[in-house]
Amino acid sequence: MSQSPSPIFDLPAGMKPRQPAPFLPMSRAEMNKLGWDECDIVLVTGDAYIDHPSFGMALIGRLLEAQGFRVGIISQPDWQSAEPFKALGKPRLFFGVTAGNMDSMINRYTADKKPRSDDAYTAGGEGGKRPDRALTVYCQRCREAYPGVDIMAGGIEASLRRIAQYDYWSDKVRQSALVYAKADILLFGNAERALVEVAQRAHAGERLAQIRDVRGTAFMTRQGWMPAEDWSEMDSTTVDTPGRVDAHPDPYAMESEKQSAPTPPDTAQPIKLVSKAERLAAKQAQRQKTVVRIPAFEAVAHDPVLYAHASRTLHLESNPGNARALVQAHGERDVWINPPPIPLTTPEMDYVYDLFYARNPHPSYGNARIPAWEMIRFSINIMRGCFGGCTFCSITEHEGRIIQSRSEESILNEIVEIRDKTHGFTGHISDLGGPTANMYRLACKDPKIEQSCRRLSCVYPGICENLNTDHAPLIQLYRKARAIPGVKKITIGSGLRYDLAVENPEYIKELVTHHVSGYLKIAPEHTEEGPLSKMMKPGIGTFERFKALFDKFSAQAGKKQYLIPYFIAAHPGTTNEDMLNLALWLKENNFKPDQVQAFTPTPMAMATTMWHTRRNPLRKLARSSEKVEIIRDAHQRKVHKAFLRYHDPANWPILREALLEMGRADLIGNSPKHLIPPQQPGERPVAPPRNPRPAANAAAGGARKPGAAGAAPATRKKIVGPGQGKGKKTFAGKTRAR
Repeated sequence: MSQSPSPIFDLPAGMKPRQPAPFLPMSRAEMNKLGWDECDIVLVTGDAYIDHPSFGMALIGRLLEAQGFRVGIISQPDWQSAEPFKALGKPRLFFGVTAGNMDSMINRYTADKKPRSDDAYTAGGEGGKRPDRALTVYCQRCREAYPGVDIMAGGIEASLRRIAQYDYWSDKVRQSALVYAKADILLFGNAERALVEVAQRAHAGERLAQIRDVRGTAFMTRQGWMPAEDWSEMDSTTVDTPGRVDAHPDPYAMESEKQSAPTPPDTAQPIKLVSKAERLAAKQAQRQKTVVRIPAFEAVAHDPVLYAHASRTLHLESNPGNARALVQAHGERDVWINPPPIPLTTPEMDYVYDLFYARNPHPSYGNARIPAWEMIRFSINIMRGCFGGCTFCSITEHEGRIIQSRSEESILNEIVEIRDKTHGFTGHISDLGGPTANMYRLACKDPKIEQSCRRLSCVYPGICENLNTDHAPLIQLYRKARAIPGVKKITIGSGLRYDLAVENPEYIKELVTHHVSGYLKIAPEHTEEGPLSKMMKPGIGTFERFKALFDKFSAQAGKKQYLIPYFIAAHPGTTNEDMLNLALWLKENNFKPDQVQAFTPTPMAMATTMWHTRRNPLRKLARSSEKVEIIRDAHQRKVHKAFLRYHDPANWPILREALLEMGRADLIGNSPKHLIPPQQPGERPVAPPRNPRPAANAAAGGARKPGAAGAAPATRKKIVGPGQGKGKKTFAGKTRAR
């Protein structure tokens, strides 16, 4: 598996570039118009087909088309039978299957496990157009439609379920998606490089099940399989020890077999002097031929510590520069996961995004509104990847930590394409961004350091000294984009890393002056060190530094602009007191969140590991490792969400109950220093309640505070988190850390 792969724009032998189709065909009639008797590759997706590079199926389809392949698309087929999967006939090479731009379970269900009534990726926004666990269902139907056909699984659902993973909706550990889907090969991450190589080799005559040496792929094999004799296997518990792991004794072994092996004869050899460079080269060569065996599915399904250990190992082995292959037993077979793909270069990124796209939904949808399309049709992806490492987010697991940026020229050309070709364009570009708005062209200062790094985040607990944080290229891009004729306004809709932005005040000034339309969404996620440390997010002091600069530059520009902060309730590591302190901070700063979210455990995320195991995989694990506070009880999750919307009268009854249990009746009253009133709107005023006794708090995480009801609570100290400064007096009379 080479560290220097061929560029993705190299064509396979004997293939010529294909004239782009107006749309990739979704019917036999469209195939006939193109003069095709069969498709080389048929892509099956759980989304509506929108021919735009923000939608994975269109991007992958157009890339394969540019390689010379005839590509068809089956979009949101009826999965009740195999017939809809025969719509385009049997593909010459393989089916490529994805659940869509989102994991199908996240797409279908809320954080409270309630079915959603809509689907942003479906025409008309209609829900129920894809099955639960769509990747598995679609793969099985393809196999049923054409027994013996080759099947490739890909997309985010495949990426996040490539190993044994905790599934929130069934509340159990499920096997790798390969076990259920029975695909011949699984591609994970942004898979352009792997896809091109696999497609070219399939065209040359290889079956997908025979292709086992491509980065960014996973497959099932017999236990003990190795690529070659010079490969070796390493037990993951030697990489990161999860405490004592005893080998199971063999009850059938003979006594002679149980005895220790005899001392080997003396085989002394002459000393050979080896240079440091030779030693390093030999070590690197051996590392590339080492597979790390993580605990088997059967072990992680029943042992929380081993599950957390396996999760930690996978994340440590995620840097393409030093990651090793992983293997995990599932019953009598192994799931083999090759190292992640080498990130695309800027010319390769340009190649992918500069391909022909119709930039519209397929005509078969008529005038039906597709919410996801409405959201992104005037936006542009300028980069991919994220080195933030937020534990609740799955972007890193899918796209990786290394930023892959497009060139200025490619981005500016796409703006012109939108201006000239996208119906309804009025001059407003709604986003120049990606997973994060302000990581464009940010990277490690030294490629050698980047290749050897095993940090989980480049910005937590502080910004790495080796990280280039210069925002000048992004500022220049903004200025050139604004200068394009016909462009009246460019706003930034992607999430902003404010800890990076505060290191570049000139960027904040540029953003605030030209690219904010009244409101800017930003995600501090919490104010308290407990949950922030489990999220790998900066302290609230960093947000306040950003807010000060935001307000300053807004005033200089003569604009009234506001921040809309986003917060997460019930995240692992959060106590009732944490949520109370957050509510007090919100009131103090006059923030009244409208939409709030409770933590949803998504497959493979580190925070999901905390949720399932109550262990912290951000640190070395042992049987005695710290236990993470988890809010699983439905009532307690409602309490946490209610604290975020303390201003909503509908939440006051549950908050009164919680505050009384926490010994904080002093926060119930009608004065500005109180959090909530003692009565509902329209009710006759009543005296604030008193806590019956100064007992310890009965609710999880809530410590009893001294002081009589209605009196100012006692001053207290808080732990100062990363990015926080000195204490500041608040409206409630407490000293809050900054």
